[in-house]
Amino acid sequence: MQSSNSSSLVEVTREQLPLHCPTPDGPLWNSHPRVYIPLEDSPEASCSYCGTVYRLVDSKSSEKS
Repeated sequence: MQSSNSSSLVEVTREQLPLHCPTPDGPLWNSHPRVYIPLEDSPEASCSYCGTVYRLVDSKSSEKS
């Protein structure tokens, strides 16, 4: 069962680094301890607690035209 503060893939931009999981907009009642996601050396990394995958992109899909 996947926790409510995660999704399977989250796209992030360089402006959002450093990044941690859970993110600030996640619900606090169902959160795990904060862990920083290392995206500086690799374009993709996952949270060791909830498995959410974070991918570094030039721009988010919703911002692309």
